[in-house]
Amino acid sequence: DKTPFYAEAGGQVSDTGKIIGRNFEFEVTDVKKQGDVILHIGKTTKGKLTLEQNVKAIVDIDRRRSIMRNHTATHLLHRVLRETLGEHVHQAGSMVAPDRLRFDFTHFKAMDEAEVEKVEHLINQRIWENRSVRCVQVAFEDAKKMGAMALFGEKYGDVVRMVDVEGYYRELCGGTHVDATGEIGLFKILSETGIAAGMRRIEAVTGEYAYQLVNRQKEILG
Repeated sequence: DKTPFYAEAGGQVSDTGKIIGRNFEFEVTDVKKQGDVILHIGKTTKGKLTLEQNVKAIVDIDRRRSIMRNHTATHLLHRVLRETLGEHVHQAGSMVAPDRLRFDFTHFKAMDEAEVEKVEHLINQRIWENRSVRCVQVAFEDAKKMGAMALFGEKYGDVVRMVDVEGYYRELCGGTHVDATGEIGLFKILSETGIAAGMRRIEAVTGEYAYQLVNRQKEILG
């Protein structure tokens, strides 16, 4: 009923890691929520698992940090797209993994090169400003009054979790996030494509994966 592992939800993949006990080790490869219970899926790599014993649950922190960078970046992307293309832009889906992010949004035509470059630059500006990021529990009505973005079609309870990017953007979200935008490091767009009528998709990378992308491009140019 309690765990430090994030269970797959809201487009964000689950954490992975280990659960260690006396004379046994369990490798966690997936985590899902079923009602009030959190299922840890994986395999025993050492010894035998027995009931009623104390265990230590250890999340793969490097992977978690990569996911956090990508999740906060999707929020910045949502805001910047609305600033650049117009307030008609709404999130239509997302996928947040350690190695990349995918963001689907409503827009009536393909973005041109200048628009893609502007979006990428504005997001990196928000990163360089190193704005603090806070996750707070607030009443749903109060969150609406504060101008927090809510996902269309989502059901929200009386109390919600709001992600607040200092002086810039608020959105309701249950995922994991960085403590400051500077932790994202670098944001690079991989592609902008159409997936359906009036629907576009951006794929992007952040942090170490963005650095690797820049190095690969440099090698190709060389």
